Amino acid sequence: MNTALTRQAPAPVPVLDIGGTHVTAALVDPTASRPAPSAVIRRPLRSHAAADDVLDAIARAALALPAGHRPRWGVAMPGPFDYATGVGRFAGVGKFESLNGVDVGAGLRERLADRCERLCFLNDADAFAVGEYGSGAAAGHDRVVCLTLGTGVGSSFLSGGRPVHSGPLVPPGGHAYRLTVHGRPLEDTVSRRGIRTHYARLTTATEDQHLPDVRDIAARARKGDAAARETFRYAFDALGQALAPWIDRFAATAVVIGGSMARSWDLIHPALTTGLAPADGPDVPVLAARQPEEAPLLGAAHWAQGAPDAS
Repeated sequence: MNTALTRQAPAPVPVLDIGGTHVTAALVDPTASRPAPSAVIRRPLRSHAAADDVLDAIARAALALPAGHRPRWGVAMPGPFDYATGVGRFAGVGKFESLNGVDVGAGLRERLADRCERLCFLNDADAFAVGEYGSGAAAGHDRVVCLTLGTGVGSSFLSGGRPVHSGPLVPPGGHAYRLTVHGRPLEDTVSRRGIRTHYARLTTATEDQHLPDVRDIAARARKGDAAARETFRYAFDALGQALAPWIDRFAATAVVIGGSMARSWDLIHPALTTGLAPADGPDVPVLAARQPEEAPLLGAAHWAQGAPDAS
C-alpha cells in the first residue's frame, strides 16, 4: 500500500494587466512561473469611457477566469496612478480621465465580491520589468533598465528585482518620459505621436492628410523609404542620448526593451545602441524582451505574492 501523501497543487495567482485599449486577466501558476494557457482572457477596453463602464469591463474580464484562485490579485496599471491607495490620477493625460480621483481598488473589489480580498497595484512598466527579471532577458542582471515602447515610453529601473522610484540615480519617479532631448520633452520625439509627426515633416505631409501609423512607417523603412528609415534612426538615437547618462548613473548592466514598438527591433536596436554608446567605458547591451506578452502578468503575480512595497 502506497502511503505517500499526494501534494495538492498551490492555487494560482489571479492578475490583471490594464492597458489603454485592452485588459488581460490571467491565472499564474506560482510553481511554474507562467500563466495557465486555458486561463488568459484578453478583452477590449475603452479608456475614454465613463468610470463605471471602465470598471465594469475590467471586472467582466476578471470574473471570466475560472474560480479556485487565491483572493489576492496583482494588477498592472498605467500611470499616473496612486499605487498605494488604488486611486486614479489621470488628469490631462488623454486616457482613463474618468478614473481621475476614483478609488479604482474599491470599485473593483466591490465588483469582484468574494473572489477578491486584496488588490496589489503596480505600474505596468514595473510589472513588465519584474517579469523579465524573474525569467526573461533581465534575469541575472542586478541592475537593469527596462523600457516599454508603445504609445509613449514606459520605464523601470530595477535593483535586485525591485523598482527604484526615487533618489539621485534615477529620473524623477523613475520615469524616462520625464526626460528631455533636443530641448523638448522626450515623448515629443519618442512616441507614436512623435514618430508620426517626424515622418510627416520629412515627407512634407500636411496635417489633414492621413498619416501612416508606426508599424506602417516601419514597413516602408524596410522597403527602402529613406524618410521612414531616418524617422526611426532619429527617434531611437534620441532615446539613447536621453537615457545614456542615467544608464551610467544607475550602473545598469543591460537595457531590456518591450512594448508594441519592439516588433520593429531591426530598426530600433541599431539606432538605440548608437545613441547609448558612451564616450568611454563598456557598452551596455540592449536586449529584446524574451516574453513580452507574459512578463507583465508574471510581474503582477510576483507582486501579489509579497514583493517589497506591494500594496
